Amino acid sequence: MFANKEGQAVPQVTFPTRQGDEWVNVTTDDLFANKTVIVFALPGAFTPTCSSTHLPRYNELADVFKANGVDDIICMSVNDTFVMNAWLADQEAENIKVIPDGNGEFAEGMGLLVDKAELGFGKRSWRYSMLVKNGVIEKMFIEPQKPGDPFEVSDADTMLSYIAPQAAKPDSVSVITKPGCPFCAKAKQALIDAGIRYEEVILGTDATTVSLKAITGRSTVPQVFINGEHIGGSEELDAYLAK
Repeated sequence: MFANKEGQAVPQVTFPTRQGDEWVNVTTDDLFANKTVIVFALPGAFTPTCSSTHLPRYNELADVFKANGVDDIICMSVNDTFVMNAWLADQEAENIKVIPDGNGEFAEGMGLLVDKAELGFGKRSWRYSMLVKNGVIEKMFIEPQKPGDPFEVSDADTMLSYIAPQAAKPDSVSVITKPGCPFCAKAKQALIDAGIRYEEVILGTDATTVSLKAITGRSTVPQVFINGEHIGGSEELDAYLAK
């Protein structure tokens, strides 16, 4: 079994990172001193679970974490800084700080460096998350030691339930739009005014009218969805927000 290191200090490591066109060394103290930090570590950038679920949900809940005392959310992986930066840009995860544990020193110091040679990965980090306060680990969620890549306890919702079990989670909102549509602009502004974050699906870029009709049964935009409910167009959104 992996050792739980709650109550211990995080490993002292210097991470070479690429910021713009310069190399910048980032130390453990830079990341953790006098801060409350969430760390989630994963096997690799661009891998399926990491890209589809692990990182996006932490990014989605970032505002809730910050409202409950978290200063930074850090994603660590045994990848180089160029890969980590490219993955962050691809994910558009503006609320997450990626740290390249390229040599696996941090993962090894945590006792969570594992051999993924059968996948051609070499040495990688086991998947886990932790809450760190001023460099000391308060809580760890380590995935069970079983074959494959289990993803059961290191997720963002489990961490939020530990930090603030009564915290309200943000609505999941999607808006289907097309460029130059004034009603789309109106709907997006209404969501912004209500303090609701949304994801935009742009016809001609992200989808076509075929998908619009298949999903909504309509041919007009915008079409707004909130928590799985089809709200409709801009006027229907106004009525929904006025409730």
